[in-house]
Amino acid sequence: MRLLLVEDDDRVASALSAVLGKHGFDVRHARSGGEAIQALLPDGGPEYDCVLLDLGLPDQDGFEVCSRIRRRSATPVIMVTARSDVRSRIHGLNLGADDYVVKPYDIGELLARIHAVVRRPPLRPGAAQSAGPATPPGGSPMVTLPGADGAAPMTLGAVVIEPSTRQVTVDGRPVALTRKEFDLLALLAQRPGVVFRREQIISEVWRTAWEGTGRTLEVHVASLRAKLRTPAMIETVRGVGYRLVVPAG
Repeated sequence: MRLLLVEDDDRVASALSAVLGKHGFDVRHARSGGEAIQALLPDGGPEYDCVLLDLGLPDQDGFEVCSRIRRRSATPVIMVTARSDVRSRIHGLNLGADDYVVKPYDIGELLARIHAVVRRPPLRPGAAQSAGPATPPGGSPMVTLPGADGAAPMTLGAVVIEPSTRQVTVDGRPVALTRKEFDLLALLAQRPGVVFRREQIISEVWRTAWEGTGRTLEVHVASLRAKLRTPAMIETVRGVGYRLVVPAG
């Protein structure tokens, strides 16, 4: 089994790699988030069965790395970190982590958790973060996340979203959106018809846990509805979250 260990402390990484190696794992060590992302690219080398991800990395926060991994890969991710607070746990799982292990940990438990996530059925990239099915009603494909290289424009009725330039037009006319409004719209537009949980939206767009941020989400949804001039396009699913509905015709 191939593991990608993302850990900036060489001593910790060396000790853990040695133990994992004795249990039959082939471990590659990445010292930064950028190195981890590069290793998971299609041409970055062999495929990995699991990623062990520390959160305190030198170039970017581990939460951001997890989000970037989940955008392009369905490889199981286990966050292995000293951050033990509940908010961090919730945030990591909402971003798509398959498990969350707090240091110090028992190596036997870590091995069991690795085997557990690897046994799970594989998900399409991004699917771990969705509250709905892998393919939305009607078979609409999932599109590339906003800001990703080579992302194609998304056409949703009269609304066109340009991820590369972060521009939105309605009936050919530019619409001025704030950064968070654009991120919210682009997130929902990934998978029209699929419900995104409130907690997931907060984690993806605001990069924080749900607590105390609910009202902010409601305000941004209301603003988007007004600016797009199609209130029914963003539908509230009571008690769960929101989904984007593409107008017929």
